[in-house]
Amino acid sequence: MPSIPEPSTEQAPGARHFIQAQDFAWLIFATVLLLTAPETNYDALILLPLIAAFQIVEPRLPLFSSPRGQVWSIVLKLIFSTLLVGFTHGIDSYYYSIFLIPVVSAATTFSIGPVLLVTVLASAIYLSFLPIGVALWKFEPLEGFYSILVLRVSFWAIVSFVVFEQARAKRIEMQRTRNALERLVETQDSLRRSERLAALGQLTAGLAHELRNPLGTIRASAEMLNKKAARDKPEVMSEMAGYIQSEVDRMNSLITSFLNFARPLQVHPAEADFRTVIADVFKQQAQLARSRNISLIDDVAPNAAVFQFDADLMKVALSNLVQNAIQASAEGQQVKVEVCSTGSKVLLRVSDHGSGISPQHLESIFNPFFTTKAQGVGLGLAIVAKIVDEHRGAIQPFSELGKGTTFEIALPMAA
Repeated sequence: MPSIPEPSTEQAPGARHFIQAQDFAWLIFATVLLLTAPETNYDALILLPLIAAFQIVEPRLPLFSSPRGQVWSIVLKLIFSTLLVGFTHGIDSYYYSIFLIPVVSAATTFSIGPVLLVTVLASAIYLSFLPIGVALWKFEPLEGFYSILVLRVSFWAIVSFVVFEQARAKRIEMQRTRNALERLVETQDSLRRSERLAALGQLTAGLAHELRNPLGTIRASAEMLNKKAARDKPEVMSEMAGYIQSEVDRMNSLITSFLNFARPLQVHPAEADFRTVIADVFKQQAQLARSRNISLIDDVAPNAAVFQFDADLMKVALSNLVQNAIQASAEGQQVKVEVCSTGSKVLLRVSDHGSGISPQHLESIFNPFFTTKAQGVGLGLAIVAKIVDEHRGAIQPFSELGKGTTFEIALPMAA
């Protein structure tokens, strides 16, 4: 038998487990056939509900979803059709059109070879009842009956071909759509790779730029130490050595921050209380806050405190935001951390009353190595944005010059 392509239709996951509209249709069809039967025939009364039940159950059985299972499905439908026609006067059965069920099923599922085979087989089975009826029941065909038989099987062939053409057109359309989606995915992957390469280039350029300053200081200090005049002055040598040590520490801190940003994050969400994260961050930033006479305040709604998140990563993100807020605030002001919920989202806000962020900088503050601080590295907010993205969340800054800045993070309640 020629190869069998994929079915022309696809069911959504879980759809086969629920009652669908076509189930009611089959029940109605079976009921109408039973109520309008021209004579009492207990074999038909059994077979008609059985055929309807099989049509309802078949899509729900994984056995019939494979190519081999589809073949067995058509075979069973041919058997049911043969029994119904055979038990209801054979060639003169009122239910001869029941053979359209396996014929149409094959036309919507198989390629042209199997469709022709099933159509010919159904026609041959039906026509075989003619000699059986003549031999066993002395059936005498009326004038023109042979022409009617030819019309009936010809009609089946026409229906199978029309349905096959429609199903094939649908399959071709679905394949084109699938190919277009695959090309779209490939294009998106290519764009992501390009974006990653561009980001890597930007990071590398930023890192190189940031490393030039300490390297320049180290080189100048080393040149000074090589001079005879400096070797005769211990205090100068000590000062130059201090510069070298300080710049090496700065470079080490810069490289560590760079690696923390570039390293892929492994998010391990678990249900936790966000108030614990806030308390730990406030302890970390307490000394900096005291040195600037800044008050740290939290306002957490009880119904929003417990949800699923990675506590370690969110502690890093919140610590960066709180530290920036403290550094941006004037002496005696407050830094506030608020947590509330809106439906399926948790909103986290970190607010200060500092000088605010210039509008032209708002679009760049999450870029790596972008900073307006004299001693800043420019990776803090980039790391925050990365952590929020990995949590499937979103971060949005709201700032007004002279009044302060608020960073709002929206996180999903469930991981």
